[in-house]
Amino acid sequence: MDYFQPILHYSLHLLFPGLIAFVFFREKWKQIYLIFLATMLVDLDHLLANPVFDPDRCGINFHPLHSYYAIGVYFLFLIPKKTRIIAIGLLFHMVTDWQDCFWMG
Repeated sequence: MDYFQPILHYSLHLLFPGLIAFVFFREKWKQIYLIFLATMLVDLDHLLANPVFDPDRCGINFHPLHSYYAIGVYFLFLIPKKTRIIAIGLLFHMVTDWQDCFWMG
């Protein structure tokens, strides 16, 4: 595994959502950033896997909350205004995890 991959992965999970919140939701960027960080709780489904962490595994469509069905629900969450920020956080999380699949050899 390339050493740059975990740096990119965790930057996309931790830093880039803050940038998105700051640029697009400047009035309430701190609150939005915390919601984006809270969407990382979706990773609790990794606890169902054996092993819990496998650097050579593509998590998309492997873990239940990272499945194509779940991602479809996350897209539906974009429709109601009340769930839109959560949906953005969840979908960005899925894109971040999806890019990991391209690092595997």
